[in-house]
Amino acid sequence: MNIIIDTHIFLWALSEPHKISEKKQAELKTPANTIYVSSITMVELMLKTSVGILNIKFDPVDAAQQSGFELLDFSAKDAMPLKDMPFHHKDPFDRMLIAQSVARKFHLMSDETKFKAYGCKLI
Repeated sequence: MNIIIDTHIFLWALSEPHKISEKKQAELKTPANTIYVSSITMVELMLKTSVGILNIKFDPVDAAQQSGFELLDFSAKDAMPLKDMPFHHKDPFDRMLIAQSVARKFHLMSDETKFKAYGCKLI
Protein backbone atom coordinates (compact mmCIF):
# COMPACT_ATOMS: atom_id res chain seq x y z
CA MET A 1 0.00 0.00 0.00
CA ASN A 2 1.20 3.53 -0.79
CA ILE A 3 0.63 5.92 2.12
CA ILE A 4 1.21 9.68 2.31
CA ILE A 5 1.58 10.79 5.92
CA ASP A 6 0.18 14.09 7.14
CA THR A 7 2.62 16.58 8.65
CA HIS A 8 1.66 15.86 12.26
CA ILE A 9 2.11 12.10 11.71
CA PHE A 10 5.57 12.78 10.29
CA LEU A 11 6.56 14.91 13.31
CA TRP A 12 5.11 12.39 15.76
CA ALA A 13 6.90 9.52 14.03
CA LEU A 14 10.19 11.38 14.54
CA SER A 15 9.79 12.49 18.14
CA GLU A 16 6.52 11.32 19.76
CA PRO A 17 5.53 7.97 18.26
CA HIS A 18 3.33 7.22 21.29
CA LYS A 19 0.83 9.76 19.88
CA ILE A 20 0.27 7.55 16.82
CA SER A 21 -2.42 4.90 17.25
CA GLU A 22 -1.40 1.24 17.26
CA LYS A 23 -3.25 0.69 13.96
CA LYS A 24 -1.37 3.52 12.27
CA GLN A 25 1.95 2.42 13.77
CA ALA A 26 1.37 -1.07 12.38
CA GLU A 27 0.81 0.40 8.90
CA LEU A 28 3.98 2.49 9.21
CA LYS A 29 5.97 -0.62 10.12
CA THR A 30 4.50 -2.97 7.51
CA PRO A 31 7.34 -3.74 5.06
CA ALA A 32 4.94 -4.05 2.12
CA ASN A 33 3.80 -0.44 2.57
CA THR A 34 5.65 2.51 1.07
CA ILE A 35 5.41 5.53 3.35
CA TYR A 36 5.73 8.92 1.69
CA VAL A 37 6.47 12.36 3.05
CA SER A 38 5.19 14.89 0.54
CA SER A 39 7.08 17.99 -0.54
CA ILE A 40 3.96 19.80 0.73
CA THR A 41 4.88 18.70 4.26
CA MET A 42 8.36 20.17 3.78
CA VAL A 43 6.84 23.46 2.57
CA GLU A 44 4.50 23.55 5.57
CA LEU A 45 7.32 22.88 8.03
CA MET A 46 9.63 25.50 6.54
CA LEU A 47 6.95 28.20 6.23
CA LYS A 48 5.69 27.64 9.76
CA THR A 49 9.27 27.72 11.05
CA SER A 50 9.98 30.96 9.18
CA VAL A 51 7.02 32.73 10.82
CA GLY A 52 7.67 31.30 14.30
CA ILE A 53 4.77 28.83 14.54
CA LEU A 54 7.17 25.87 14.63
CA ASN A 55 10.77 25.54 15.71
CA ILE A 56 12.38 22.99 13.40
CA LYS A 57 16.06 22.63 14.26
CA PHE A 58 16.76 19.57 12.14
CA ASP A 59 16.85 18.77 8.45
CA PRO A 60 13.42 17.23 7.78
CA VAL A 61 14.50 15.81 4.43
CA ASP A 62 17.39 13.97 6.07
CA ALA A 63 15.14 12.89 8.95
CA ALA A 64 12.55 11.49 6.53
CA GLN A 65 15.15 9.54 4.60
CA GLN A 66 16.84 8.20 7.74
CA SER A 67 13.44 7.09 9.03
CA GLY A 68 12.89 5.02 5.90
CA PHE A 69 10.26 7.32 4.40
CA GLU A 70 10.22 8.12 0.70
CA LEU A 71 10.06 11.72 -0.49
CA LEU A 72 7.19 12.55 -2.84
CA ASP A 73 7.19 15.66 -5.02
CA PHE A 74 3.91 17.50 -5.61
CA SER A 75 3.23 17.61 -9.36
CA ALA A 76 0.96 19.62 -11.63
CA LYS A 77 -1.26 16.53 -11.95
CA ASP A 78 -1.46 16.30 -8.16
CA ALA A 79 -2.96 19.81 -8.13
CA MET A 80 -5.83 18.99 -10.50
CA PRO A 81 -8.30 17.65 -7.88
CA LEU A 82 -8.11 21.01 -6.08
CA LYS A 83 -10.34 22.59 -8.74
CA ASP A 84 -13.41 20.59 -7.75
CA MET A 85 -12.60 20.01 -4.09
CA PRO A 86 -15.26 21.33 -1.67
CA PHE A 87 -14.18 23.54 1.21
CA HIS A 88 -14.88 21.25 4.15
CA HIS A 89 -11.43 22.21 5.35
CA LYS A 90 -9.54 25.38 4.47
CA ASP A 91 -5.97 24.55 5.45
CA PRO A 92 -4.11 24.81 2.12
CA PHE A 93 -1.44 22.28 3.10
CA ASP A 94 -4.02 19.69 4.09
CA ARG A 95 -6.00 20.32 0.91
CA MET A 96 -2.89 19.76 -1.21
CA LEU A 97 -2.09 16.51 0.62
CA ILE A 98 -5.66 15.34 0.04
CA ALA A 99 -5.46 16.29 -3.65
CA GLN A 100 -2.15 14.47 -4.00
CA SER A 101 -3.54 11.33 -2.40
CA VAL A 102 -6.63 11.44 -4.62
CA ALA A 103 -4.66 12.11 -7.82
CA ARG A 104 -2.27 9.24 -7.14
CA LYS A 105 -4.87 6.93 -5.57
CA PHE A 106 -2.67 6.65 -2.46
CA HIS A 107 -3.89 6.31 1.11
CA LEU A 108 -3.53 9.30 3.41
CA MET A 109 -2.65 8.88 7.08
CA SER A 110 -3.93 11.63 9.36
CA ASP A 111 -5.78 12.17 12.62
CA GLU A 112 -7.69 15.06 11.03
CA THR A 113 -11.34 13.96 11.05
CA LYS A 114 -12.39 16.54 8.44
CA PHE A 115 -10.47 14.56 5.81
CA LYS A 116 -13.26 11.95 5.80
CA ALA A 117 -15.53 14.41 3.99
CA TYR A 118 -13.31 14.30 0.90
CA GLY A 119 -13.65 10.64 0.08
CA CYS A 120 -9.92 10.06 0.12
CA LYS A 121 -8.53 6.71 1.28
CA LEU A 122 -7.95 7.72 4.89
CA ILE A 123 -6.00 5.73 7.46
